[in-house]
Amino acid sequence: MKYLLAFLILVHGGIHLMGFAKAFGYGNITQLTKEISKTAGIFWIAAAILFLLSAFMLLFKKETWPVLAIIAVIISQVLILTAWKDARFGTIANILIVLVTIPAWSSLRFESLFRKDVTSLLSNTSTVGNDLVTEADLNHLPEPVQQYLRVSGAVNKPKIKNVRIVFDGEMRGKGKDWFAFRSVQYNFFDEPTRLFFMKAKMFGMPVFGYHAYKEKSASMKIKLFGLFTVMEAKGPEMNKAETVTVFNDMCLMAPATLIDKRIQWEAIDNRSTKATFVNGTNKISAVLYFNENGQLTNFTSDDRLDVNEQKQIRFSTPVKNYKLIKGRTVPAYGETIWHYPEGEFVYGQFYLSEIDYNVSEYKP
Repeated sequence: MKYLLAFLILVHGGIHLMGFAKAFGYGNITQLTKEISKTAGIFWIAAAILFLLSAFMLLFKKETWPVLAIIAVIISQVLILTAWKDARFGTIANILIVLVTIPAWSSLRFESLFRKDVTSLLSNTSTVGNDLVTEADLNHLPEPVQQYLRVSGAVNKPKIKNVRIVFDGEMRGKGKDWFAFRSVQYNFFDEPTRLFFMKAKMFGMPVFGYHAYKEKSASMKIKLFGLFTVMEAKGPEMNKAETVTVFNDMCLMAPATLIDKRIQWEAIDNRSTKATFVNGTNKISAVLYFNENGQLTNFTSDDRLDVNEQKQIRFSTPVKNYKLIKGRTVPAYGETIWHYPEGEFVYGQFYLSEIDYNVSEYKP
């Protein structure tokens, strides 16, 4: 679809060059019977250039291509109206381009909220310094958690201020088919924050989701084509549920942050530990399970709201396939599971694509 659209834009833009050629007397342009002034000719070539630029930006995944395409369509349609008899069929191309471009532009506007939030927090987060996680930082932790931090590579590495994570995967609702997604998220840990933006396709239509947990409050918004809100949630129950998600990210993807004093630990045995995490009025608990190698294998909590069921359901995230990435060992695959009375339901499969710690600049 992307290549067909780019081809349409390129051809449509190229046709506009005829208006420029007619105005300046280049060649015998018989397709345009009406005289075109040199001033109008400048606008014809301007539209052509904008169309061509937007097509190349689309092909090379530059996010601002819809803006150029919309400007080009506006100029083009005005020019077509001035030469309606000869150029009226160009309106069809403009309509087709607009039908695709407006949703793309809307999705960019929606994503810009995510970008703005991330950029603001990055500008206020200092990642400079050599403050390391030491063995002394682990003394108050239960033995399985201490061992986990050691095998994860946290010890003698810089303390984590933030993390950028990219997942590819599949998700589904209860009784529904899987749909593919790609997500980019930024987590900040001095003031627990999680900003998660997802791009997916459902029934062939683009769907975008933004989950934001900041200043101890959470919100979720899902938009079809980036235009139409199909789901929205916020409030105390959502705040608590997303606090579970924030703590889950700390445990799975940034174990160095488990030295945080907001976490209360309760030893169970040499393979499991209970943790209680407090952030403002949000208080949640979870049980962490470890294998014989000291790696975290599962995380369960009863404090997470199932938005579809509108009640708290046991939630778990088994993980595996640990990999050494940039000096830290993290799981490359995980699942999200609801434990319904009738049985377990896997609703998410996550494959780690990228992870970066203590980032200073925004990257989509």
